[in-house]
Amino acid sequence: MSTLQEKILTHFEGKVVRKDLTSRVKGNAVVPAYVLEFLLGQYCAINDEEVINNGIEKVKDVIKNNFVHRAEAEYVKSTIREKGSHKIIDKIFVTLNDDDNFYETSFANLGIDHVAIADSIVKKHKKLLSGGGVWCILTMGYDSSDGIKSRWVIETVKPIQVSGVDLEEIIEKRQHFDTDEWIDLLMHSIGLNPEFFNRRGKLIQLSRLITHVENNYNFIELGPKGTGKSHVFSELSPHGVLVSGGDVTSARLFVSNTGKGKIGLVGYWDVICLDEFEQVVGSKRADGDMVNIMQNYMANKSFNRGKETIQAYASMAFVGNTKHTVPFMLRETHLFESIPAAYIKGAFLDRIHLYIPGWEVNILKESVFSKEFGFIVDYLAEILKQFRKYDYTNQVDQYVDFDPSYTGRDKLAIRKTFSGLVKLIYPNKHMSEKEALELIDFAVEGRKRVKDQLYVIDETFKDSPVEFSYKINSSNKKIKIETLEKLNGEIFDGAAEITPTEDPDKSTVKAEIIAPGLKEKEIIIRDNQKGISYKKLFAEYLKGATEITLTDPYIRHPHQFRNLLEFCSILIQNKKKEEEISLHVVSWNDVEYTPISTANFDEITESLRDSGIIFTYEFQDLHDRSIVANNGWKIKLGRGLDIFEKPAFRFDISEVMQEQRQCRNCEITYIRQID
Repeated sequence: MSTLQEKILTHFEGKVVRKDLTSRVKGNAVVPAYVLEFLLGQYCAINDEEVINNGIEKVKDVIKNNFVHRAEAEYVKSTIREKGSHKIIDKIFVTLNDDDNFYETSFANLGIDHVAIADSIVKKHKKLLSGGGVWCILTMGYDSSDGIKSRWVIETVKPIQVSGVDLEEIIEKRQHFDTDEWIDLLMHSIGLNPEFFNRRGKLIQLSRLITHVENNYNFIELGPKGTGKSHVFSELSPHGVLVSGGDVTSARLFVSNTGKGKIGLVGYWDVICLDEFEQVVGSKRADGDMVNIMQNYMANKSFNRGKETIQAYASMAFVGNTKHTVPFMLRETHLFESIPAAYIKGAFLDRIHLYIPGWEVNILKESVFSKEFGFIVDYLAEILKQFRKYDYTNQVDQYVDFDPSYTGRDKLAIRKTFSGLVKLIYPNKHMSEKEALELIDFAVEGRKRVKDQLYVIDETFKDSPVEFSYKINSSNKKIKIETLEKLNGEIFDGAAEITPTEDPDKSTVKAEIIAPGLKEKEIIIRDNQKGISYKKLFAEYLKGATEITLTDPYIRHPHQFRNLLEFCSILIQNKKKEEEISLHVVSWNDVEYTPISTANFDEITESLRDSGIIFTYEFQDLHDRSIVANNGWKIKLGRGLDIFEKPAFRFDISEVMQEQRQCRNCEITYIRQID
């Protein structure tokens, strides 16, 4: 067991569950993960294999004997009739029958409706009236008496959700985990193995949770199919509801102007996610009134019911699939092209706080899902719900001062995103400046993605352009933020280099594109950035060099030796056929693995023999990473040559084309050693 897993069990035993157990007990039950983990938490929330195995069998028995499968509904009804009373697990919907003055219930799987439910139960669990349905454990009775109106009797109802979560305990125990460990615990908790994600990838996944910790937060994610966009909203929490795009109406979301003017979903749920948002206009014409109502709600946290103004706190999430690649959208249309036309209007889109790049998320394969301990999702959901009471938006002012060109909506969006991420990752508000700036950068980029598209969609926004930059309070350095897809697009378009330039006030600008030219510089490559290659990074700076020393202590795994060969190929392309270049590699490995590394280096030596590259190597215990050439340039490598993420697929175009590979965050510095 890893150190992290030991920590998790030490501090949260009884509140965590092994994530692979959910799939082991689910079978063919169409039930959210929070329902299953609620049950697993009763029997399996401990690291004892015998207890876990026994618990799994108990949960399987509960699913087998109590969960209502639609195909077996008649058998379950017969069981209730024969036994007189029987416990079931089903999703129920409660409405008021005002003609007969009683609350009545319909059952999603059992297939019965108009069943009376006691007023006391409804008053105790008001969310039963939300219209979205609530999973419950119910004791159902059957009355065989003659002359009665309804034979079905609801004896007890227990909504499936954890109670009594101590938020102060979470805040206190956060100090026992470093930032990487806490982020990985959250990743395990939402069912994903953190080993398959870099830091930016983890932030993208966790940003989906901001809607659960921030009131009135407006979030959108558009990307390819199969990347888990709706998973967090459908499986994580009993406080959120997933609505299919084709079922979206103003009456369902807000209020019906006919009948009794019943308040819609925003009055009952913390999060409303409109799934497959691009299909809102599928078989129905877009509801123009709903666009206006939603636009007003997203800005003012309220909507009108007749003469009455209703305040609500539900966050809105819009998730959908893209139609085209990102380069196509940036060139030909815009990044909102796949959503219904009725929503592609500046006034609506300007209300969105964060647009995360769903196209950066790989399709989720079985190997990506966690098999280790994480919070029981319902326990996590209650933690997130309690955090909605707190406001961390002003924390950002401790670290940065935003450019004066920001609008009020820009600042609000960034502050709310930052606040949400702090609640998730630093609930005790203890973070370094570097950690805070990481969240600020993410928040600014997510808002800039919205604003950049508004400049394309609505000409009026061009009248007041925003410079998405800020000054760090501690150093007065100026940081300018660019979206990653913009950088990728510009890199593909030309052979420009990536460099932070210096403004007259000596401020730092992150990853700005400038015209090519050999000069001292420091570049920053971001997680998931594409369009990078060894040729673009090194070729011009190594031209004319006849002696090169590459120092990289981590050339030991197969992909790292492949990187070395690709570096050698750049040197071969850089020189004339008759020229020779001496390449000396200084690396390191543990004693037991040195023979393997030696054999690999010897193979490379032989493969380069006729190429004009005279290859030599040695082992030294060091940590420096650099390229030193006798043409006067030294290039400091933050990660050595190992700057690329592993390919996502067995047959991946990125294997043969570096520009298609996603990068890992690193810095590269070019230093002139002679005039």
